[in-house]
Amino acid sequence: MSLDGTPQKGTLKMNKVRFVMVGGFLGAGKTTTLARLARHYTDRGRKVGLVTNDQSQDLVDTNSLRAQGFAVEEVAGACFCCRFDDLVAKVGALQEAERPDVILAEPVGSCTDLVATVVQPLKDLYGDRFEVAPYAVLFKPGHGLRILRNEGGGFSPKAAYIFRKQLEEADAIVVNRVDEMDETALTELTNRINDAFPSTPVLRVSAKEGTGFDALTALLEQQGNFGRKVLDIDYDTYAEGEAELGWLNGTVKVVRAIPFAVDALLLDVVARLQTACIDLGEVAHLKAIGLSDVSFGVANLVTSHTQPELSLASHGKVTELDLIVNARVAADPAVLEQRVRETVAAACAALGATATIQTLQSFRPGRPTPTHRYAAAR
Repeated sequence: MSLDGTPQKGTLKMNKVRFVMVGGFLGAGKTTTLARLARHYTDRGRKVGLVTNDQSQDLVDTNSLRAQGFAVEEVAGACFCCRFDDLVAKVGALQEAERPDVILAEPVGSCTDLVATVVQPLKDLYGDRFEVAPYAVLFKPGHGLRILRNEGGGFSPKAAYIFRKQLEEADAIVVNRVDEMDETALTELTNRINDAFPSTPVLRVSAKEGTGFDALTALLEQQGNFGRKVLDIDYDTYAEGEAELGWLNGTVKVVRAIPFAVDALLLDVVARLQTACIDLGEVAHLKAIGLSDVSFGVANLVTSHTQPELSLASHGKVTELDLIVNARVAADPAVLEQRVRETVAAACAALGATATIQTLQSFRPGRPTPTHRYAAAR
C-alpha cells in the first residue's frame, strides 16, 4: 500500500515528468541526498534534471551538483514559493535541453509552507506536465532533537517554528545522518518524531553512505494524491524566524605559486569560520566549495558544536582555486560578512596564498510573498 492508503503503484505515466522535491532544514543534507538520488535514477537509465534554490546566484549547491556532472538550473533571489513562475521556467529549460524523466528540486532550507505554495499549484496548474512524488522532508538530528525536546536547538522560538512546520507538512519524515548517531539517540529521536507527528511515516537514512536509500527511493516511486498537508501558518512568525538567520554568499579567487591541497584549505576555512562565529549565534549551515579545472571538493559544518567535515573530497592539489563560501548563521549579516572576510584572508595567508574576493553578498531574507497560496488541498 502507498502512503495515502491507495494500492501501490502501477507503471509511471511516461508522458509526464516525475517531480521530486526534497525539503529539510539548513544543513539537513538535501544536496547530498539529491546527488545520490540523481545517481540512482541515472544508473537505471532515467534522465535527470535538478533545480536548486537560494537567495542569490552562483550557489554552492548548484556548483557542487554541476561539478558532479548533473544538469542543473537554479532559482535565485527567493524561495520556490516566491519564484514559482521561475521554477516552472527552469524546469521547462531542463525539459527542452535534457528531456528528463525525473526532476529533482531542492528548496531553500529556511522555507516552509511548500505544499500550499509549490506542490498544490504545480498539481493544479501543470498537472498535465508533472506527476508529483510524495513530499519527503529530511530531519536534521543536530538541531532537531534539541528542538523536539523544546530546548530551542540554539535558535530562537521563531526559527524553531520553521523547523517544526517543515515536518508538519511532510508526506514522510526522513531522518538523515543516522551513521552519526548511536542507537539510544536514534530511538529517542524516532519516538519524539512519532509523538509529534503520529500520522507521518519515518524513514532512517544516511545520504552520505547510502544506508536506508532503498526505502527512500521506494517511497518516492509511490503514486497517489500526495502533498495535501496545507499548513495553518503564521507568516509573521515565519518571516521573522527566517530573517534571524543571516545569509552570506561569496566567491574568492585563491592563488599560490606552489600547488596546495584543496581539501585542507576547505576544512581550514570552515573550521576558522566556526570559531569566528561562536560569539555571534548558532550556525545553521556553513559550506565551502573549491572549484578548479581539475578538481572540486566541499566542506561543511551543520551546527556550532559539531566538527567540520568533507562532504565531497577532491583529493586534489592546485595552484588556482575558486573558493565559494555560503553561510546561514543566527547573526547580523554585516557582522557575519566581516568575519568571513577576515577568516578567508587568514586561512589563505596561513597557506601562503593570495585571496581576491570576487563577489560577496550578505543580508537578511525578506518576508516570503508566495506567487500562489492554496488555502486547501485539491
